[in-house]
Parts: sequence; C-alpha cells; structure tokens
Amino acid sequence: MHKEAAIREPLVLGNDVTYSKITNDVLAPIEGKTTKGWKILMTIASIVALWGIGNILYLLGVGIGSWGLNKTVGWAWDITNFVWWVGIGHAGTLISAVLLLFRQKWRMAINRPAEAMTIFAVFMAGLFPMIHMGRIWMAYWVLPLPNQFGSLWVNFNSPLLWDVFAISTYLSVSLVFWYIGLIPDFATIRDRAKKPVPKLMYSLLSFGWTGNAKAWQRFEEVSLVLAGLATPLVFSVHSIVSMDFATSVIPGWHTTIFPPYFVAGAVFSGFAMVQTLMLIVRKVMHLEQYVTIKHIEYMNIIIIVTGSIVGVAYLTELFVSWYSGVEYESYAFINRFSGPYWWSYWAMMTCNVVSPHLFWVKKWRTNLTFTFIMSIVVNIGMWFERFVIIVTSVHRDYVPSSWSMFYPTWVDIGVFIGTLGLFSVFYLLFLRYFPVLAFNEVKTILKSSGEKYKNMSDEDFHKLHPVKK
Repeated sequence: MHKEAAIREPLVLGNDVTYSKITNDVLAPIEGKTTKGWKILMTIASIVALWGIGNILYLLGVGIGSWGLNKTVGWAWDITNFVWWVGIGHAGTLISAVLLLFRQKWRMAINRPAEAMTIFAVFMAGLFPMIHMGRIWMAYWVLPLPNQFGSLWVNFNSPLLWDVFAISTYLSVSLVFWYIGLIPDFATIRDRAKKPVPKLMYSLLSFGWTGNAKAWQRFEEVSLVLAGLATPLVFSVHSIVSMDFATSVIPGWHTTIFPPYFVAGAVFSGFAMVQTLMLIVRKVMHLEQYVTIKHIEYMNIIIIVTGSIVGVAYLTELFVSWYSGVEYESYAFINRFSGPYWWSYWAMMTCNVVSPHLFWVKKWRTNLTFTFIMSIVVNIGMWFERFVIIVTSVHRDYVPSSWSMFYPTWVDIGVFIGTLGLFSVFYLLFLRYFPVLAFNEVKTILKSSGEKYKNMSDEDFHKLHPVKK
C-alpha cells in the first residue's frame, strides 16, 4: 500500500477512523431506532405526496383540460417538469460511471446517494409524459406491441417514442448499477442483523454474497462494464429529450446546439440537486468525516464548468438567431428577453449564468451554507430554463391573431409539488433502510486517503506496512 502525495487533502477525516467505525457510522440509521426528525420529515413529505396523487387522480378524472394549456400553448408546465426531472437524474450516473472510469477516489462518498437520486428522479420524470397522454390506462400503447392488439402500431418517427426507449433503458441500467453496488453492503447488514425479519430481508437482497476474492473480482468487473454502458447513456438520454424540440420547425427549438446544451444543463442541475441532498444528509446523519468540504468543493467546481458551458450555449443561441437572418428565429429570441415572459428569461440568466461564477472564490465554494443556497438557486434557474424554452417559443407563433399567454392552474402546480413530495418519500425510505454511503468502497481508500495516514510520518507508515523483500 502506497501513500498518496501529502499535498492532496484527505478524503476521510479523523485520526480515530477505523474499518469498524465506518461500518457503525453508516449503519447507525438502519440498525438504530427511527429518529424524531426522520418521522417529521416523512410526515410532511407524505402529506405533500398524497396531495400530488390527489391532483393526478383529479386530472385523470376531469382530463388535461384542467391544465392551463390552450390552443397555442400545447406544451407547457408538465413538459417543463418532465425535462427538469430527467436533468436531475443525470448526476448520479455521471458520478458513478464516469468518475469510476477515471478512477476518482472522491466519488466513493457521494455515489450511492447520487445514484438513488437518479432513480427516484427518473420515476418522477416518467410520470409526466404518461399523464400528458390524458388516458394513462392506454400508456402501454407506446410499446411496440404484437398485431393481436389491433392495427395500431407505434410511430417510430415520433421523438416522444424515442423518450420511452431512452428513459426506460437509462432507468434499467441505472437501477442495475445502483443495486449491484449495494450487494456487499446488504451482506454486511445481513451478517450484523439480530432480528429474524431484517436478517431474512437483507439475506434475500444480498444474493448470497460471500465476500471472497472471487466475488470482489466479479463485482469490480461488472461495475466497470456497467460504467462503460452507462456513460454513453448519460449523453444519449438528454440528447434524445432535446430532439423532442430540435426535430420540430418551431423558431427557438429548431437548432442543432440542443443536444450538447441539454446534456451540460442536465449535469449542471443534477450536481446542484446532489449538493442540496448531500448537505442535508451529511448534517442529519453525522457523516462529516466521510463527506468532507473537499467533496463539496469538487462538486462546486463541476457546477462552475457545466454552468459556463450552459452560459456559452445561451449566447450561441442568441448569436445564431441574429446571424441566420431568419426574422422568425430572431423574433423568438427577442420575445424571450423582452416579451411578456421577460422575467423568466432574466431569472434563468441570473441563476444559471451569473450565480455559478461566484464559486470561483474559494472561500465561497467551501462555505456549506452558501453552497446550499446556491444549489437551490441553480435548480430554480434550470426549471426556468426549460420553461423559457418551451413556453416562450410557442405562445407567440406565426399568426399574431392566435397569440396567447399560458397561466398554470392549481392542478399544474399541485402535480409538480406532489412529485417533489413523492421524490422526498422515496429518498427518506432509502435513507432509513439502505446504507447511504458505499461504506465497503470508502474502506478501500482509508489507507491511501485517510487523515490518520496523511499525518503519519514515512517511518511510522513503513512500520505499520513493512515492504516485503
């Protein structure tokens, strides 16, 4: 075992950290009693989720006329929410897959909660296109069914069908990747469980994991294969979502920059949501030794980079709309920043382009309160970005007599808030019954990146780990 260069800050803090302490700290919420704080949060989340489900049931009973859509604006709040949730679902797989392929040790402490966020966010995203169909009980018609079901066949030219394939593939790979990472940790919980029901439950979940060298070798091989599969999916999913817009001929949508621009925006909003959740989890579950300021800083640096890409994309769109000489295209962008929805455009620019650059100041990007506020600001900005792209491009079309404004109804707002509640319920259940950190992976970096070993002299280190001749 070789020590890392002393110049790097340790990723596991505390001179008292041992393998058993890592296990005890991470498993405390699972093995201990349910805390009062968790119960309060779960109650609030459940109430909000039930209110959202009530709104969805009302919507299915009355029809999507209860939304604020009109003859001109056929896509609005619901598709905005769909793209927003898919974007949030990007960071988890990126952290797990791409950083695993690049052998980044700092991913160990944040990959598990980020992957869970991905899966629950994709669940929420999937709700919106199904609701948008109006007749959710007919949703299975988007699948390529055999002819016995009738002569109706899915339209493979439709970008909405591409969404079905892209998102279902992304969800499947993310779910398998997340679950395989959990297997060794489930086995540890199984071996420590005292009561028969949890023991049986975690025995089933751990698939008879033994923890021998062969099992670990296969685990690492499968993780690398899945990371290799998931990495192109990270780029393809949001590219395909962007094609819903880019393949149309509507000014403001018909642009080739959409795929890279949407991918960068998705990673941007995804990392912001990881920050929001990780800062809460870190504090509530006392994981300060494992999720350090350095982890937060690394994620803020990625937010700077992706925020800069998004800013360049906004400016490129404006330039191309002017340079193209197409008056409809130019008008679409002039209408965005000076029309009736000007406030949403400038909210988007402020939150997404200006705010990430505050992280250039090291004092601010390592300040937890500031990071938490900024992560929420970025996600508000990214929601406005989707709203601006969708609504401002269609509310004023080629015929001025058909121009109209979109105003969300209480059903629009209720369904969206309800999905936030549902997401919170899933996430709180994950925190309670699943190990929030990949503690078996964190143990692998303890000797190379732990504070105890960083502060140790070379002489003491070699006493502990003598070099065999």
